[in-house]
Amino acid sequence: MRTVFVFPAGERAETIAALDRHLPQQRDPWTLDGNLYIDIDDEQTGCLFSDWDPEDMTILEAAVGHHPTWAVQVDISGRIDGTAEVHQLIALLLERGGVATDDYTAHPWTLPEIVSGAVIEGLRFFDFRGYRELTREQGHY
Repeated sequence: MRTVFVFPAGERAETIAALDRHLPQQRDPWTLDGNLYIDIDDEQTGCLFSDWDPEDMTILEAAVGHHPTWAVQVDISGRIDGTAEVHQLIALLLERGGVATDDYTAHPWTLPEIVSGAVIEGLRFFDFRGYRELTREQGHY
């Protein structure tokens, strides 16, 4: 399972309402085509940031402009590529701003960076293939 965290601009209730509109009659978790599992995670009642490095937290806080207390967690099934589905969901969640993180870089990605295919640290957003290739080249795979 691969994971993406999305930190949308705006209120949590707005994000929940958007998910309810686009993925009706489901919640806890919402699913997209049975391959993306979408839920809200937070620090107080969930596990958000429990395994994040302090340096990654500093980078995220700088990008968001404050310490976020909740995020949309998206788990992507290994049965599918998932790139198109993740990009579709990210476009919905970040249409008013915010950032997303993936398993492959510490960079908080904006929607314009994701849509343009920007390369940061040698990778694009949700670039699991590129990450595999980089780690193989570095002898870590």
